[in-house]
Amino acid sequence: MFHVKRPICSYEGVRYTDFWRGRQYEDLAERIALRRMLPRRSSLLLDAGAGFGRLADLYSGAEKVILLDCSFSQLAEARKRWGHDPRFSFVVADLYNLPFPGGTFDTIVVIRVMHHVTDVKAALREIRRIAKNHGTFIMEYANKRHVKAVLLHLLGRRPNPFSPEPLEFAPLHFDFHPRWMDENLREAGFTPAETLSLSFFRLQLLKKIFPPRFLAALDGLLQKPLAPLRLTPSIMVKCLAEPQPTISTSTSSG
Repeated sequence: MFHVKRPICSYEGVRYTDFWRGRQYEDLAERIALRRMLPRRSSLLLDAGAGFGRLADLYSGAEKVILLDCSFSQLAEARKRWGHDPRFSFVVADLYNLPFPGGTFDTIVVIRVMHHVTDVKAALREIRRIAKNHGTFIMEYANKRHVKAVLLHLLGRRPNPFSPEPLEFAPLHFDFHPRWMDENLREAGFTPAETLSLSFFRLQLLKKIFPPRFLAALDGLLQKPLAPLRLTPSIMVKCLAEPQPTISTSTSSG
Protein backbone atom coordinates (compact mmCIF):
# COMPACT_ATOMS: atom_id res chain seq x y z
CA MET A 1 0.00 0.00 0.00
CA PHE A 2 1.20 3.52 -0.83
CA HIS A 3 1.61 5.79 2.19
CA VAL A 4 1.77 9.59 2.03
CA LYS A 5 4.85 10.92 3.78
CA ARG A 6 3.86 13.43 6.46
CA PRO A 7 6.06 15.36 8.90
CA ILE A 8 6.33 13.71 12.30
CA CYS A 9 7.19 15.38 15.58
CA SER A 10 9.48 12.95 17.37
CA TYR A 11 10.91 13.19 20.87
CA GLU A 12 13.78 10.90 19.92
CA GLY A 13 16.66 11.40 22.34
CA VAL A 14 14.75 13.94 24.45
CA ARG A 15 14.66 13.43 28.20
CA TYR A 16 10.90 13.79 28.30
CA THR A 17 10.79 12.76 31.95
CA ASP A 18 12.55 16.05 32.76
CA PHE A 19 9.78 17.96 30.95
CA TRP A 20 7.16 16.45 33.27
CA ARG A 21 9.08 17.14 36.48
CA GLY A 22 8.03 20.78 36.15
CA ARG A 23 4.46 19.93 35.23
CA GLN A 24 3.16 17.88 38.12
CA TYR A 25 -0.10 19.82 38.18
CA GLU A 26 -0.84 19.16 34.50
CA ASP A 27 0.06 15.50 34.92
CA LEU A 28 -2.25 15.10 37.90
CA ALA A 29 -5.11 16.95 36.19
CA GLU A 30 -4.83 14.72 33.11
CA ARG A 31 -4.82 11.64 35.29
CA ILE A 32 -8.03 12.73 37.00
CA ALA A 33 -9.72 13.22 33.63
CA LEU A 34 -8.42 9.97 32.13
CA ARG A 35 -9.51 7.92 35.15
CA ARG A 36 -13.03 9.26 34.67
CA MET A 37 -13.14 8.25 31.04
CA LEU A 38 -11.35 4.90 30.90
CA PRO A 39 -13.61 1.84 30.72
CA ARG A 40 -13.41 -0.34 33.80
CA ARG A 41 -12.34 -3.29 31.66
CA SER A 42 -10.61 -3.59 28.29
CA SER A 43 -9.44 -6.67 26.46
CA LEU A 44 -6.82 -4.78 24.41
CA LEU A 45 -5.85 -1.15 24.99
CA LEU A 46 -3.62 0.98 22.77
CA ASP A 47 -1.85 4.07 24.11
CA ALA A 48 -0.74 5.80 20.90
CA GLY A 49 1.97 8.36 21.62
CA ALA A 50 2.69 6.76 24.97
CA GLY A 51 6.17 8.25 25.26
CA PHE A 52 7.98 6.82 28.28
CA GLY A 53 4.79 5.24 29.62
CA ARG A 54 3.75 8.14 31.83
CA LEU A 55 0.11 7.09 32.09
CA ALA A 56 0.52 3.32 31.91
CA ASP A 57 -0.20 2.79 35.60
CA LEU A 58 -3.81 3.84 34.90
CA TYR A 59 -4.40 0.83 32.62
CA SER A 60 -4.87 -1.77 35.36
CA GLY A 61 -8.29 -2.65 33.93
CA ALA A 62 -6.84 -3.77 30.60
CA GLU A 63 -5.96 -7.40 29.94
CA LYS A 64 -3.36 -6.42 27.32
CA VAL A 65 -1.75 -3.02 26.68
CA ILE A 66 0.28 -1.80 23.72
CA LEU A 67 2.40 1.29 24.26
CA LEU A 68 3.13 2.87 20.87
CA ASP A 69 5.35 5.79 19.97
CA CYS A 70 7.35 6.99 16.98
CA SER A 71 10.45 7.42 19.17
CA PHE A 72 12.72 4.44 19.91
CA SER A 73 14.30 6.20 22.89
CA GLN A 74 10.93 6.99 24.50
CA LEU A 75 9.81 3.38 24.17
CA ALA A 76 13.12 2.22 25.63
CA GLU A 77 12.26 4.25 28.73
CA ALA A 78 8.75 2.79 28.71
CA ARG A 79 10.18 -0.73 28.54
CA LYS A 80 12.40 0.00 31.56
CA ARG A 81 9.29 1.05 33.48
CA TRP A 82 6.82 -1.57 32.30
CA GLY A 83 8.77 -4.40 30.64
CA HIS A 84 8.41 -6.51 33.77
CA ASP A 85 4.62 -6.65 33.28
CA PRO A 86 3.63 -9.35 30.75
CA ARG A 87 0.48 -7.39 29.86
CA PHE A 88 2.58 -4.75 28.08
CA SER A 89 3.95 -4.73 24.53
CA PHE A 90 5.93 -1.94 22.85
CA VAL A 91 5.57 -0.84 19.23
CA VAL A 92 7.37 1.86 17.22
CA ALA A 93 5.01 3.50 14.71
CA ASP A 94 3.18 6.75 13.97
CA LEU A 95 -0.51 7.65 13.91
CA TYR A 96 -0.70 7.67 10.13
CA ASN A 97 0.54 4.09 9.69
CA LEU A 98 -0.63 1.93 12.58
CA PRO A 99 0.58 -1.66 12.09
CA PHE A 100 -2.58 -3.42 13.24
CA PRO A 101 -5.51 -5.11 11.50
CA GLY A 102 -8.84 -3.32 11.38
CA GLY A 103 -11.05 -3.56 14.45
CA THR A 104 -8.26 -4.63 16.81
CA PHE A 105 -8.70 -2.45 19.91
CA ASP A 106 -11.65 -1.92 22.20
CA THR A 107 -9.91 1.04 23.88
CA ILE A 108 -7.57 3.61 22.30
CA VAL A 109 -5.95 6.48 24.21
CA VAL A 110 -4.22 9.44 22.54
CA ILE A 111 -2.99 12.04 25.05
CA ARG A 112 -0.62 14.96 24.35
CA VAL A 113 -0.25 13.88 20.73
CA MET A 114 -2.83 15.61 18.52
CA HIS A 115 -1.22 19.03 18.92
CA HIS A 116 1.71 17.66 16.86
CA VAL A 117 -0.48 16.21 14.07
CA THR A 118 -0.48 18.01 10.72
CA ASP A 119 -3.19 15.87 9.11
CA VAL A 120 -5.85 15.29 11.75
CA LYS A 121 -8.34 13.81 9.30
CA ALA A 122 -5.90 11.11 8.18
CA ALA A 123 -4.86 10.31 11.75
CA LEU A 124 -8.46 9.97 12.93
CA ARG A 125 -9.35 7.73 9.98
CA GLU A 126 -6.44 5.45 10.83
CA ILE A 127 -7.42 5.34 14.51
CA ARG A 128 -11.01 4.51 13.55
CA ARG A 129 -9.78 1.73 11.27
CA ILE A 130 -8.13 -0.15 14.12
CA ALA A 131 -10.92 0.51 16.65
CA LYS A 132 -13.58 -2.09 17.25
CA ASN A 133 -17.16 -1.11 16.55
CA HIS A 134 -18.57 0.50 19.70
CA GLY A 135 -15.02 0.74 21.07
CA THR A 136 -13.82 3.66 23.22
CA PHE A 137 -11.49 6.36 21.91
CA ILE A 138 -10.14 8.91 24.41
CA MET A 139 -8.32 11.90 22.95
CA GLU A 140 -6.79 15.04 24.42
CA TYR A 141 -6.06 18.08 22.28
CA ALA A 142 -4.91 21.69 22.65
CA ASN A 143 -7.80 24.15 22.62
CA LYS A 144 -7.57 27.16 20.30
CA ARG A 145 -10.15 29.28 22.13
CA HIS A 146 -8.94 29.09 25.72
CA VAL A 147 -9.21 32.15 27.97
CA LYS A 148 -5.60 33.31 27.57
CA ALA A 149 -5.84 33.04 23.76
CA VAL A 150 -9.00 35.16 23.78
CA LEU A 151 -7.36 37.84 25.94
CA LEU A 152 -4.26 37.92 23.76
CA HIS A 153 -6.45 38.26 20.69
CA LEU A 154 -8.23 41.26 22.22
CA LEU A 155 -4.80 42.81 22.78
CA GLY A 156 -3.89 42.18 19.14
CA ARG A 157 -1.20 39.64 19.99
CA ARG A 158 -2.83 36.42 18.76
CA PRO A 159 -4.92 35.38 15.72
CA ASN A 160 -8.68 35.00 16.01
CA PRO A 161 -9.32 32.08 18.41
CA PHE A 162 -12.91 31.68 17.21
CA SER A 163 -12.12 30.84 13.59
CA PRO A 164 -12.47 27.10 12.92
CA GLU A 165 -9.15 26.30 11.23
CA PRO A 166 -6.23 24.87 13.26
CA LEU A 167 -3.57 27.33 14.42
CA GLU A 168 0.09 26.34 14.06
CA PHE A 169 1.61 28.53 16.77
CA ALA A 170 5.04 26.88 16.46
CA PRO A 171 6.48 24.33 14.01
CA LEU A 172 4.45 21.11 14.38
CA HIS A 173 2.49 22.56 17.33
CA PHE A 174 -1.23 23.09 16.72
CA ASP A 175 -4.23 24.43 18.61
CA PHE A 176 -7.70 23.29 17.50
CA HIS A 177 -11.16 24.77 17.74
CA PRO A 178 -13.42 22.37 19.69
CA ARG A 179 -16.23 22.54 17.16
CA TRP A 180 -13.81 21.80 14.31
CA MET A 181 -12.42 18.82 16.21
CA ASP A 182 -15.88 17.44 16.98
CA GLU A 183 -16.80 17.67 13.31
CA ASN A 184 -13.68 15.78 12.29
CA LEU A 185 -14.31 13.11 14.91
CA ARG A 186 -17.80 12.51 13.54
CA GLU A 187 -16.52 12.50 9.98
CA ALA A 188 -14.01 9.79 10.93
CA GLY A 189 -16.72 7.61 12.47
CA PHE A 190 -16.60 8.59 16.15
CA THR A 191 -19.41 10.00 18.27
CA PRO A 192 -18.25 12.30 21.12
CA ALA A 193 -19.90 10.95 24.26
CA GLU A 194 -18.25 13.01 27.01
CA THR A 195 -16.06 16.11 27.11
CA LEU A 196 -13.92 17.43 29.94
CA SER A 197 -12.07 20.73 30.20
CA LEU A 198 -8.80 20.60 32.09
CA SER A 199 -5.72 22.58 33.10
CA PHE A 200 -7.75 25.52 34.38
CA PHE A 201 -4.76 26.79 36.38
CA ARG A 202 -1.94 26.49 33.85
CA LEU A 203 -0.28 29.73 34.92
CA GLN A 204 3.26 29.90 36.30
CA LEU A 205 2.24 32.32 39.06
CA LEU A 206 -0.45 29.98 40.39
CA LYS A 207 1.86 26.98 40.15
CA LYS A 208 4.47 28.84 42.19
CA ILE A 209 1.98 29.74 44.92
CA PHE A 210 -0.09 26.57 45.27
CA PRO A 211 0.95 22.90 45.54
CA PRO A 212 0.27 20.83 42.41
CA ARG A 213 -2.08 18.43 44.22
CA PHE A 214 -4.21 21.32 45.46
CA LEU A 215 -4.52 22.82 41.96
CA ALA A 216 -5.25 19.40 40.45
CA ALA A 217 -7.97 18.71 43.02
CA LEU A 218 -9.66 22.02 42.12
CA ASP A 219 -9.20 21.21 38.47
CA GLY A 220 -10.92 17.88 38.98
CA LEU A 221 -13.94 19.58 40.53
CA LEU A 222 -14.32 21.90 37.53
CA GLN A 223 -13.54 19.56 34.64
CA LYS A 224 -17.08 18.35 34.05
CA PRO A 225 -19.37 21.22 35.15
CA LEU A 226 -17.42 23.82 33.14
CA ALA A 227 -16.74 21.57 30.17
CA PRO A 228 -19.50 23.13 28.00
CA LEU A 229 -17.61 26.45 28.05
CA ARG A 230 -14.45 24.86 26.58
CA LEU A 231 -12.26 27.71 27.75
CA THR A 232 -9.27 25.73 29.06
CA PRO A 233 -6.01 25.09 27.17
CA SER A 234 -6.65 21.35 27.15
CA ILE A 235 -9.75 19.37 26.18
CA MET A 236 -10.31 15.64 26.63
CA VAL A 237 -13.01 13.82 24.67
CA LYS A 238 -14.36 10.32 25.11
CA CYS A 239 -15.80 8.93 21.87
CA LEU A 240 -17.57 5.78 20.76
CA ALA A 241 -16.64 4.15 17.47
CA GLU A 242 -19.72 3.98 15.30
CA PRO A 243 -20.28 0.67 13.44
CA GLN A 244 -18.79 0.71 9.99
CA PRO A 245 -20.44 -0.97 7.00
CA THR A 246 -18.94 -4.30 6.04
CA ILE A 247 -17.47 -4.24 2.56
CA SER A 248 -17.88 -7.53 0.73
CA THR A 249 -14.77 -8.80 -1.02
CA SER A 250 -16.56 -11.54 -2.94
CA THR A 251 -16.67 -11.36 -6.72
CA SER A 252 -19.07 -12.90 -9.12
CA SER A 253 -17.92 -14.84 -12.17
CA GLY A 254 -19.53 -14.54 -15.53
